[in-house]
Amino acid sequence: MTFANKITLFRILSIPFFVASLIFYTPEKEYLKFVALSIFLLAIVSDIIDGYIARTQRQKTKAGAILDPLADKALLLTAFIFIYRISNVHFSVSLPLWVLLIVISRDAIILTGSGIIMMTSQDAQIKPTWWGKLTTFFQMMTIVSLILELKFSPFIWWVAVLFTIISGIDYARKGINTLNSDHGHKNNKASFGNNI
Repeated sequence: MTFANKITLFRILSIPFFVASLIFYTPEKEYLKFVALSIFLLAIVSDIIDGYIARTQRQKTKAGAILDPLADKALLLTAFIFIYRISNVHFSVSLPLWVLLIVISRDAIILTGSGIIMMTSQDAQIKPTWWGKLTTFFQMMTIVSLILELKFSPFIWWVAVLFTIISGIDYARKGINTLNSDHGHKNNKASFGNNI
């Protein structure tokens, strides 16, 4: 296991601690909100670091190509689900249900599409796109702004939703093109975008 893979694994293992901080948060235990924020920010930094190490130290692996986007999706989906629950009970700014549903639906479509591509192609290449990167950035900023209960959080989640929809359509289009392409069938090789 490479060092980059170990950092990705650390990000996955940090998710239960992030969730626990949110579950046990109450206004009387204000510090838990900042514990959750610290864990979330640490996970974001670890994502940047493992990506940098994988590129510069030639530590790109098949395991990393699968684990890294899965870790990011697991972190973000978990964050949105629990922030929705907590924000509607304890925060001054509440995440609407429709935002949560759009985020979950987009990732469910991408994960399903990626699974189909990988089953039909022995050498599927999962590549990030700029739409996906922008989506991830604004989704992360949405979580941060909600934990901090910033008044302009709605603006950030509207931007996140916009990029979520655009990137979802973009990935669906690329996935369909990959499945329909003669090149994919002849060479048993495909390229399909993933999130981050």
